[in-house]
Amino acid sequence: MQKQGHEEGTGLCKITPTFNLPSRYVLHTVGPIIYTSVGSREKILLANCYKNCLETVAQNQLESVAFCCISTGVFRFPADLAAQIAVETVEMWLTENPDSSVKKVVFNVFGNKDLEIYQGLLL
Repeated sequence: MQKQGHEEGTGLCKITPTFNLPSRYVLHTVGPIIYTSVGSREKILLANCYKNCLETVAQNQLESVAFCCISTGVFRFPADLAAQIAVETVEMWLTENPDSSVKKVVFNVFGNKDLEIYQGLLL
């Protein structure tokens, strides 16, 4: 942020090399922070995180992407609602972009509670 002179906007995506990590790139996205309750604006911003990451993946002709539980944890987005938005957004994007390079999407979870939420949505 110091080098570019500003913070990243919520819901946007930036791609960088990973250097010593076991992948080619890292996607950076800023999810919404929940201060009181989740409104429609926060839901849209979270969905934009996933959409913009998928667009970036496709623009770079990448075949796979792994998402963490964006905005949950210290950003306080309720895990169940965040997972629902993540899954619905990714499924919709894949349906609308059948010819993209994206072939595999992984939802990487923080713990057993998140695992149960995603299993309930995906199985």
